[in-house]
Amino acid sequence: MAGTTQPSAIDDILAEHAALEQQLADPALHNDPAVARKVGKRFAELAPVMATYTRLKAAQEDLEAARELAADDSAFAAEVPVLEETVAKLDETLTDLLAPRDPHDGDDVVIELKSGEGGEESALFASDLARMYLRYAERAGWRVEILDATVSDLGGYKDATISIKSKGDVRDGVWSRLKFEGGVHRVQRIPVTESQGRVHTSAAGVLVYPEPEEVEEVQIDESDLRIDVYRSSGKGGQGVNTTDSAVRITHLPTGIVVTCQNERSQLQNKARAMQVLAARLQAAAEEAADAEASAGRQSQIRTVDRSERIRTYNFPENRITDHRIGFKAHNLDAVLEGDMGALLDALGQADREARLAAE
Repeated sequence: MAGTTQPSAIDDILAEHAALEQQLADPALHNDPAVARKVGKRFAELAPVMATYTRLKAAQEDLEAARELAADDSAFAAEVPVLEETVAKLDETLTDLLAPRDPHDGDDVVIELKSGEGGEESALFASDLARMYLRYAERAGWRVEILDATVSDLGGYKDATISIKSKGDVRDGVWSRLKFEGGVHRVQRIPVTESQGRVHTSAAGVLVYPEPEEVEEVQIDESDLRIDVYRSSGKGGQGVNTTDSAVRITHLPTGIVVTCQNERSQLQNKARAMQVLAARLQAAAEEAADAEASAGRQSQIRTVDRSERIRTYNFPENRITDHRIGFKAHNLDAVLEGDMGALLDALGQADREARLAAE
C-alpha cells in the first residue's frame, strides 16, 4: 500500500500531542489518578506516530539536500535513491499509523471459552485453546488471571473465563491482538476416548470482549442483580480456596451471568465479577449503538456447532486454517504452544486494509 500522509490528520495529531504534553507537565493533573492515566495512555498511543513523523521529516530534509548537491558530488547522487526509499517507507508507515483505529485497541480483554458439540473431547479442546492463549500472553509479557473455570471429568474446560492485561500504557494492547479470536473453533483429531483410532470433529466457542481500565458508561442497578455465593470448586487453578467465597452474578434484564472464584474472599470475588459484568454490559451497549459492530460481534458465536467456524485445527496434518482470511500454516503444534504471531499479524493486516478501504 502506497502511503500518502494526510496533512490535516498529522496536524491534528501534532496539536493533540502538544496539548497532552502540556497537561502532563501540570502537577494538578495528578490529583485525579484516573484522568492522569487516561492522559498518559493517550500520550503513549501517540508516541509511535510522533517518532515516525520526526524520522520522516528528517529523511525528507536529507533527501532535499542530497538532490541539491547531487549534480556536483557523486556521493550525494548515490544517496538519493536510498533516501527516496527511506522516505517512501516512512511515509507508508505513518499512513498506516494514521489509519482509522478500533477505539478499544489499547484495552485489556476478557476471554470466555465454552465447550460445544463433542462432549469430553470438546472440553479438552477448550482447555487446549485456553492454554494457547495463556502461552501467547506469557510470550507477550501480559498478566493472566483465570477468573472461573468448570472442569470436566478428564480435566478439560466445560467453560472458563480468563482476564488478560497488558503491562503499562501501550498504543496497542491485548484487544488489538486477540479481538479476532471470537467465534467457533473447530478441531479435527483422534480423541483420547476413541478406541478405534478414528478422527473426530468437535468444536469450542470463544467470546472476547474488551475490559477498559475504567468502565464509566454503564450504570448497574443493584435491584437488577441476583447474587449467589457458593463453594469454590478448587479445580479452577492453583490457589482457589474451598470456602463459600465464589460469587455468581446474574444481570436479570439481559440474562448475562458472570462468576468469579479466583480471589481470596467473597468481597474480592464480587468486586471482580462486577468489573467483568460492567465490561460485558458496555460491550453490549456499544453493539446495540453500532449496527455493523453488533452484527460482527454477535456473530462470534450463534451456536457452538461444527458448521459455524472461524478456524480449523487439523491435528493429523498439523495444519491450522483461518477461514475468514484464507490463512493456512502447517505449524499447529507451535501455535498451540503460543506461537500465534504470524496468524495474528495476518488477521491484523486484513483488518487494517479493510479500515483503510472504508475511508
